[in-house]
Amino acid sequence: MDDEVYSSQLISREALRSLSRRSDGPGLLHLGLHLALILALLALAISLRGSLWQIPALWAEGVALVFLFAPLHETIHRTAFRQRWLNEAVAWLCGAVLMLPPEYFRCFHFAHHRHTQDPARDPELASPKPRTLPGWLWYLSGLPYWIAELKVTLRQALGRADEAFIPARSKPRVVAEARILWTVYLALAVGSVAFRSEALLLYGVAPLLLGQPALRAYLMAEHTGCAFGPDMLANSRTTRTNALVRFLAWNMPYHAEHHGWPAVPFHALPALHRLAAQGLRCRGDGYAAVVRNILSSPDQAPPPVAA
Repeated sequence: MDDEVYSSQLISREALRSLSRRSDGPGLLHLGLHLALILALLALAISLRGSLWQIPALWAEGVALVFLFAPLHETIHRTAFRQRWLNEAVAWLCGAVLMLPPEYFRCFHFAHHRHTQDPARDPELASPKPRTLPGWLWYLSGLPYWIAELKVTLRQALGRADEAFIPARSKPRVVAEARILWTVYLALAVGSVAFRSEALLLYGVAPLLLGQPALRAYLMAEHTGCAFGPDMLANSRTTRTNALVRFLAWNMPYHAEHHGWPAVPFHALPALHRLAAQGLRCRGDGYAAVVRNILSSPDQAPPPVAA
C-alpha cells in the first residue's frame, strides 16, 4: 500500500521521499493532545452531572472519542509513528473504542485504497449509498455503523471472517482480534454489573452514540459526489476546514492528497497539499457545505457494474 502512489508530475521523487519520512515525535505529540482533550471533556461531563449542560459536554466528549478513528486510520497505514509496535499498540487502543479491530480494518481500508470509487471492488461501495434524504439522515445517525460492527465482530468472533477483501493469511488474526475484543467488552460489562456502576454507559457508550453523527458527516465528504474511476485526485475530496477539525481528523481533510500518496504521514500532508493543490479536481468548501450539497442531491448513484 505504501508503495502505491499517484502517477503525476506534481510531486518530484525527492520531495516525496522527504515528505514520506516517518517519525515518532509528531504522532506522540498529536496523540497526547487528542487524549488530553478527551480526558478534559470527560472531566467536564462528570463535573456537570445533574445539569442539562452535561448533554452537550457528553456530545463534545463523544466527538473527540469517535475521531480516534483518525489515529486508527494512520496507524493501520503504519505512518503515524516510525516504530511498528507503536503503530500496532495505538491501533488496538483506538480500534477497541470504536469496535473496529485493526487487522480487519486494515484489510478493508487497503482494498478501498486499491479500488477507490470502483463500484465492483471498493468495499466502501459494497452497501448502496442512501438515495433519499431520510436514508441519508439514518446514515448520519451513526446507528447503521454500530449495528454493522456488532454483527461483523460477533460473526468473526465465532470464527467466520469470509469477506472477500480479507486475504487467507489475515483470517486467523481477524478472528483472534474479534475474540479478544469481545472478551474485553464482556469483562467490562460484567464489571459494571458487579459494581453496579453506570459510568461505562454514561461516559463511554452514550458519548460514542452522540458523537458518531459528526464522524459520519466527516466521512461522507471524503468520496461521496466525487468521480467514479481510478483518478485519485478526482475520486477523493479535499475539504477546506478549520484548525480544530484538522486537528481531530489528523489532517485527513487533505484526503485526495492522502489517497494519491498514502505513504506520506499525517503531519506532512499540509506541505503535500501546497505542492499538489493545483492538481486537485474534487474540493469542498467546508464540511457543512459539502454535506448540504450531498443531501440536496441524494439520488446520486455509481455507474452500473458490468456483468
